[in-house]
Amino acid sequence: MTDKSSLLSQSHDVDETSLRYMLKLAAPMVITTISFTIMQFVDRFMVSRLGTDALAAILPAGFVSFLPGAFAVGAMASLNTFVSQSLGRGDKQDCSNYYWQAVYMGIVYFAIMVAIMSPAARWIFEKMMGQRPDIVDPRVVDMEVTYLRIMLYAHVLAVINWASSQFFMGIHRPIITLCTSLCGQVVNVAANYVLIFGKLGFPRWEIKGAGWGTFIGIAVAAAINMAVFLSAGINGTFKSRRTLNIDFSKMYDLLKVGLPAGFGLMVNVAFWGVIVFGLVGRFGKEALAATSAVLSYSSVSVMPVVGIATALTAVVGKTIGTGRKNLAIKQTSVCLRIALVYMGLVGVCFFVFRSALMKFWSSDPDVIKVGANILICAAVYQVFHAARTIYSGSLRGAGDTVWLAIVSTIGAGVILGLGGWLVVKLVPRLEYMGPWIAAAVSIAAVGLANRWRFKSNRWMKIDLFKRRALGIPVEDGAVVE
Repeated sequence: MTDKSSLLSQSHDVDETSLRYMLKLAAPMVITTISFTIMQFVDRFMVSRLGTDALAAILPAGFVSFLPGAFAVGAMASLNTFVSQSLGRGDKQDCSNYYWQAVYMGIVYFAIMVAIMSPAARWIFEKMMGQRPDIVDPRVVDMEVTYLRIMLYAHVLAVINWASSQFFMGIHRPIITLCTSLCGQVVNVAANYVLIFGKLGFPRWEIKGAGWGTFIGIAVAAAINMAVFLSAGINGTFKSRRTLNIDFSKMYDLLKVGLPAGFGLMVNVAFWGVIVFGLVGRFGKEALAATSAVLSYSSVSVMPVVGIATALTAVVGKTIGTGRKNLAIKQTSVCLRIALVYMGLVGVCFFVFRSALMKFWSSDPDVIKVGANILICAAVYQVFHAARTIYSGSLRGAGDTVWLAIVSTIGAGVILGLGGWLVVKLVPRLEYMGPWIAAAVSIAAVGLANRWRFKSNRWMKIDLFKRRALGIPVEDGAVVE
């Protein structure tokens, strides 16, 4: 019998550990993440046409704006876990009720963030290490402030998109996320082109236009997502129009798993920001612009794997919900093999074509030279990034987010942050390469640590639906071998 709540047939003929099954579920999320990354890539490319100052400004501003966003995105990843496990348990109405709780909390959170960060935007950038007038033109700071404030407003609406993505993935209907995301991204790119360069009679807003173009795209996607969530089809199965009630116990469920994940992602983003602002930024705007370009390429490489990992979270969650934890090991193995082959090939391309890749971004010979050197580090850490991302997706499906938060914090704070600073101080001749070497070591260490955790099978003892007074996922006494 086919479960109509899912994209995939759940008949006994379906091998849920097969490559075909995993690709069928993951493909829409891979396309979604690739398209989103391409959209960001195109946005930054448009901004790069405005000059080195604009290119140097948009990535730092994007990082600062995503710092509170990273916490919310990480926390909302728990929605995928609870929706997929609830689906596996047969509690379909709980799936939509968890969605509403995530939306409520997200909107309140970002309303607070806007009230705090928007007035403080200029102070934030002025206090950043490396943002000194003798190194970076003050006009860069002005651009950063403008872009940051617009993106903070956009995040309030982005809550709906993030929650919807996790919900639709959790119920195994990722094709919905794919369609709504593509619509929003097409609008975003079109609006950016019009507003950045002043086309079709609109004023030339430059980096301000990039911000408002993104806002418009996010708003369109949010409207479509909400319309689909409240549609007759979803409502008929999951009672999405009847589960708007506030449920503090479900908020607690989401927070006990989501807060560690949100904290871990926020710390990781924050210390990558340290690379951009404090460590690489001190070597001039050419190094900052090159870093922006390399991180854009790095995002292109990893986002397809992020899509696979998101699907893996849903698959592992549903498998655990039905009480078949051993299948999760095979499902993870299939996804890991795909990711390692793909990221390994990307790493080779980064190394071989590094100069040509940088020439696409900039005609400034200094930016090209710096970026080509940085791409060597990016090439080295690709396979480790694959392992880190896939194992994170699997552990998140089991609710093992406390571990992920601890490891991510150590990798970002100690190895990347402190280690990068020590390299700059103790081996100054490495210049901008020092922080990037620390970044490569950080990614490799976290990837290996996540592999060890998964192989230990401790995640198998977590029971998310066993009510306890503790504020973290609890482990029951039975060990599944």
